[in-house]
Amino acid sequence: ESIRKLFVAARSVEARSLEINPLVLTKSGEFVVADCRITIDDYAVARHPELGIEIAREFDHPPTALERIAYAVEQNDHRGTFYFAQLATAAAKGSKGLVGFHGAGGGGSMMSMDAIVNAGFTVANFTDTSGNPSASKVYRAARIILAQPDLVGYFGSGSGVASQEQYWSAYGLAKAFWELDLDIPAVIRLGGNTEDRAVDILQRMSKLLRAPVEGYRKTDTPAMIAGRFAELVESAGGAKWKPRPPRVPKFVKDPSSTMFPVKNGCVWIDTAKWPQIRSAIETHSGELIVDHAGAPATSLPSEELATKDSELLACDVESRLAGLEGFYLELDIPGLDELIGGTR
Repeated sequence: ESIRKLFVAARSVEARSLEINPLVLTKSGEFVVADCRITIDDYAVARHPELGIEIAREFDHPPTALERIAYAVEQNDHRGTFYFAQLATAAAKGSKGLVGFHGAGGGGSMMSMDAIVNAGFTVANFTDTSGNPSASKVYRAARIILAQPDLVGYFGSGSGVASQEQYWSAYGLAKAFWELDLDIPAVIRLGGNTEDRAVDILQRMSKLLRAPVEGYRKTDTPAMIAGRFAELVESAGGAKWKPRPPRVPKFVKDPSSTMFPVKNGCVWIDTAKWPQIRSAIETHSGELIVDHAGAPATSLPSEELATKDSELLACDVESRLAGLEGFYLELDIPGLDELIGGTR
């Protein structure tokens, strides 16, 4: 009878597992459940509001404010996956420092976490962006990782054989690093499709930053790049990250600027500079943004353009790398700037 009730209880909430431990036999001969753990299927949580589950994640703690923000990002963009969990807010005794971790692919991410821990660091968070994520999702993941204070560096490494275009991830990281004016070292291993292009993007962006950003390929082992990361952190002389809002160009939200909405954000173009930047923007955007009667316009209907946020993010980064001012992709991360405090 107890087993039958256990099955009914599990099925009623679409549980993936239900564990009773211990099951106590009293002196009177009755069985009593002394402790129980139920794991609900992530995709079933929305169908069971009575359970009061705020985030469909298997955390060992109540969700933090940053985890809530990250979960909302995942819920608003299902292109690829984004998992974020905070692990430590201070470096362990004897550690070389607290590290922001960004993985890609579960197994490879775990191996990479082991490598950075073996190099003497404390991991502040576990993050995974995989399954061919949009550049916008990777950008938001990086922004959330860098909302954690006292990091000594940013370490990114995944499976190394991911069947996804690595340059999208590189563009997302490059945009986040520039906007936040990164001043702690970053080592990023982007192994997989188009890894050479991805490494080139990071190397070019590194020249615009105050701290080194180094890109690596699948042939570079997690242990090797963890060792290199340790060298860069040591060279930084104990610098620690202070979370900050992103740099935003002055023409953003100016009434005279041109704005086009995209998924969870918008493109801003300095209309006054359009004649000077027109040719480059048309090229870098793949002619998603074109000229019409001397003013910026879109080549697609608004509903189609809204899905091209990754391509427009790439245009944002390439324009920045070319030294062009006048184009900016604004991507919303509700609650993040308020959590950090203030705007630039």
